[in-house]
Amino acid sequence: MKEKEYRAYLETREQSEASIEAAVAYVKEFGDYLKSRGGGPDSAGVEDVKAYAQKLIEENGNTMERFLALARYSYATGSNEVFIYFTRILGGREVLESISDRLAEIAGKETRDSVFEDIETPPLGSPPEAYPPVTGNLLGGLQQLGRGTCHKVLAGNHHGIPVESFTRHKGWLKEAGGLDAFLKRVHAEAVAELERHVAEGKVWYEQVITPEIVEFVRGNQEVLSAVRHGEYLYKTKFPYAPDEWLKESDPLKRRYFACHCPLAREAIIRGEPVIPLDWCYCSGGYGKLMFDVVFAEPTEVEVLESVLAGHDRCRFRIKIPPAFQSPDGRRVRRPGRPSG
Repeated sequence: MKEKEYRAYLETREQSEASIEAAVAYVKEFGDYLKSRGGGPDSAGVEDVKAYAQKLIEENGNTMERFLALARYSYATGSNEVFIYFTRILGGREVLESISDRLAEIAGKETRDSVFEDIETPPLGSPPEAYPPVTGNLLGGLQQLGRGTCHKVLAGNHHGIPVESFTRHKGWLKEAGGLDAFLKRVHAEAVAELERHVAEGKVWYEQVITPEIVEFVRGNQEVLSAVRHGEYLYKTKFPYAPDEWLKESDPLKRRYFACHCPLAREAIIRGEPVIPLDWCYCSGGYGKLMFDVVFAEPTEVEVLESVLAGHDRCRFRIKIPPAFQSPDGRRVRRPGRPSG
């Protein structure tokens, strides 16, 4: 175990001493388990993590604190494949809770309780293939409320992204003086960030970045930014596994490599259950969040293409608020009412 490096990494995250000691202990326990399989924490692969997670589930030791400790160790020590797997098994559960809360706010607690009555979330640490059946059942219940309500419920900030994350973007819009220039800056900054990750060899969120990926993004402003046409912004989702997506020729596998949703993507490769495009309004809510913040009002999003529906990519259309619909994208300030 690379304990010194791990402790140093946790200190950069401002973890308490007690939290650091607990995290180190969790990794050592994982290491003890791996000894029985002829390995150790620094040689662990995805199959080792799957087996250990199942063991923890059976022993009621599958806590979020334990899994986060192992995920952070894999990140700190450069075990990218294992880290990405942890993001897949831990990243979707809060979405289900958030959808439940938003449904209660929009349609009432009674409706929420009815929709979620038979929804049973798999145990923490369950493999990705355990989630699509749950997603299909939940979407079916939401669709019964009507497409408008279904889409409104799903198009929220279900990943809990802090709005403060976009404070700099509000400044960029003001500095740019117009929407088109702002979108170009967002794109340029994203490309520069990817280039830094290539140089440092670090995982960018859940992705390993290569020079080819940087060039792909550089050549399409819709990716990691948007392009304005009339009263709409058009945005294309960055692929979940971009390197594999760029290299793959099989249409089914390309769809699988494109999909980010840990609650649905396994259904693509397995062929079941069928999860309709409506589910991707959750991704649309994620994609429009920055614009909700910089425009200081909720925007409307429409899913145009979805890999769940058989397309090669996920693409969205976001309605620009009237105040920003001038020909150059500059904000139009409406005159106030005369006093008196």
